[in-house]
Amino acid sequence: MTFSIAARSADGTCFGVAVASKFLAVGAAVPAARAGVGALATQALANLAYRPDGIRLLDEGRSARETLDTLLAGDERRDDRQAGIVDRDGGSATWTGRACMTWAGGVSGPGYAIQGNILTGPEVVRAMERAWLETDQDLPLARRLHAALLAGDRAGGDSRGRQSAALLVVTPDGGYGGGSDVLVDLRVDDHADPSAELGRLLDLHDLYFGRPDPRTLLPLSGELAEEVAGRLSALGHRGVELDVALAEWAGIANLEERLVTGAIDPLVLEHLRAAGDPRA
Repeated sequence: MTFSIAARSADGTCFGVAVASKFLAVGAAVPAARAGVGALATQALANLAYRPDGIRLLDEGRSARETLDTLLAGDERRDDRQAGIVDRDGGSATWTGRACMTWAGGVSGPGYAIQGNILTGPEVVRAMERAWLETDQDLPLARRLHAALLAGDRAGGDSRGRQSAALLVVTPDGGYGGGSDVLVDLRVDDHADPSAELGRLLDLHDLYFGRPDPRTLLPLSGELAEEVAGRLSALGHRGVELDVALAEWAGIANLEERLVTGAIDPLVLEHLRAAGDPRA
């Protein structure tokens, strides 16, 4: 009922899972990941205990293959299960039980494990693997995972149709404000085209929570500073220093993660300009 990819970034700093299914809120059941440890997907007749147990085994230093073998050995219904695991070293393993509904199968390679069941055919898994291998390794892991998921969806995906999709990526201190390791945690629980909708949410995530590129920052000085001050004043942020006024507005616009003292991210400037014209 599901197709997924569990993977590690090329530099080993990120782990994640992307998944889609004709199943309500698939992101609540399938993916698990821990920064510096690995990632896994459990599906088909999903054994949700695989998530905490698998992460614990990986954290203890077991390889993806050893972890999967241990999980299966203790599961009387292993023939109904499907799972994919990637470990901290990029080792990978995938399992498809013989009782999984057709078409079902998977592939794995360095840093990735791809699997699916009740698919339109093996072309879904092949398309996902091809998309994963062909995407630029320097792209963010979330983008590579989504590219693979979307390729599988467009190749046929779940033979029963579409309903939900999810994307989970972890990296040390990658969460909001650096307060957690969860870099991306997006879910589309019930939608006519969930894999595409997941891409829209990922674009918004990059806007609101992405870090500004230092190479593109614009100094807040001269005419630009005057323009920014004027626009902020027109929006009601006046009587304070420019950085303070900008922080006030950015907090309301949910762009605070893109603030840099003494400079402005071009994306922040674009949204400030769109928020109102001081001459209006």
